[in-house]
Amino acid sequence: MKRILVTGGAGFVGSHLCERLLNEGNEVICLDNYFTGSKQNIEHLMDHHYFELVRHDITNPFMAEVDEIYNFACPASPVHYQYNPIKTTKTSVMGAINMLGLAKRVKAKILQASTSEVYGDPTVHPQPESYWGNVNPIGMRSCYDEGKRCAETLFMDYHKENKVKIKIIRIFNTYGPRMHPKDGRVVSNFIVQALRGEDITIFGDGTQTRSFQYVDDLVEGTVRMMNTRDSFIGPVNIGNPTEFTMLQLADEIINLTGSKSKITYLPLPDDDPMQRQPDIDLAKKELDGWEPKINLRDGLKSTISYFDTLLSQ
Repeated sequence: MKRILVTGGAGFVGSHLCERLLNEGNEVICLDNYFTGSKQNIEHLMDHHYFELVRHDITNPFMAEVDEIYNFACPASPVHYQYNPIKTTKTSVMGAINMLGLAKRVKAKILQASTSEVYGDPTVHPQPESYWGNVNPIGMRSCYDEGKRCAETLFMDYHKENKVKIKIIRIFNTYGPRMHPKDGRVVSNFIVQALRGEDITIFGDGTQTRSFQYVDDLVEGTVRMMNTRDSFIGPVNIGNPTEFTMLQLADEIINLTGSKSKITYLPLPDDDPMQRQPDIDLAKKELDGWEPKINLRDGLKSTISYFDTLLSQ
């Protein structure tokens, strides 16, 4: 049995990760300040003998004896990370320093949940881990993009200078049950609008693409990454390489919900990338052949069912 700390553990992805780690027989400490996380996401775990919930903000130091740390604490949707951009940067940078300091003190292995946003609006397609990105350092999204890029720098430097055992994953668009209904992400936006019979709003002309990964596939890749040999630190892309346009996604959701929603168009936000698709060759090679297993249609059905229940409460 390992004692594992999950920061952001009451969030969308973090709650699924906590559940997975508990099911594997580990002791889990869930750390969250509930800015975007919710106790509702982990209430089904509260009675588990090996689950501990701590309200804490990782911009402040935290002390615990643990074997592994999964650092997932940071708002990940534009509407949330732009709400308080200074706090977002502090969470990525100071949070990384505090968690790396903890890992150094207790000799824990630590995984950083980085993001495909480190690639910015890419000029290389699909994006391999060797691509350095095309990021605006002073734009609306830079608090998140540059915060995560700096966190990767800190992880590498703690590894080089202090021999901390690190892992870095770059997460591409992920969806599934427990997404926040008002997080502003395209999948949750479209589903909520469709279920309410509202117009589905597409930013831009709808031809921009994303690659959508179901949360279970992300968790599988994340756990596999943590369990790789110490010499493999990443970064490694964790995402679904199958691309869809925004129009294709909207049509699929309208079809699955049976909604009468119409599609409307709004101007594209600043620095919004036109393409996003991971090159996952490295993940396939290093993570025991990992690749996404759940197709978009099946994943959307599960996610729609979750939101349908949530909105009817």
